[in-house]
Amino acid sequence: MKVYVLSKTEKPLMPTTPARARKMLRDGKATVVKRTPFTIRLTVQTKEYTQPVTLGIDAGSKTIGVSAGTEKEELYSSEITLRDDIVKLLSEKRQYRRTRRNRLRYRKPQFLNRKKDNGWLAPSIQHKIDSHLKIVESIHKILPVSTPIFKAKNTKGVSN
Repeated sequence: MKVYVLSKTEKPLMPTTPARARKMLRDGKATVVKRTPFTIRLTVQTKEYTQPVTLGIDAGSKTIGVSAGTEKEELYSSEITLRDDIVKLLSEKRQYRRTRRNRLRYRKPQFLNRKKDNGWLAPSIQHKIDSHLKIVESIHKILPVSTPIFKAKNTKGVSN
């Protein structure tokens, strides 16, 4: 288990062991920032030496695999399951809206409000993109990532 460390200026440093973190917290040299993943911020000025950290992401349609580490050890790993009920919830919402409109008086149809904005994505796709970006951003806040590696799952059999 690793304890993630932030400098006094909120810059991410290399993780430490729980025993060392306990000692820094006890001596007042650090404060707790987050409990999951457990992150501390130093209250004393230190040198900000870091090792090169590589972030690897396996971007899938239902799960996202994330791993960060140095050449010698793995510092962070997780698997995130994405929501798959967005399409169903939106169709249910559309059905409720249509039944509500049918209960009201007749209204002439309007067709001037059907165009999508440029850059519009379906809500299920937008959720997947936002989730990927949020995960990468959260890891960059706790680890000094120097090299990101993205690996997309390819279903057509062509290598990336």
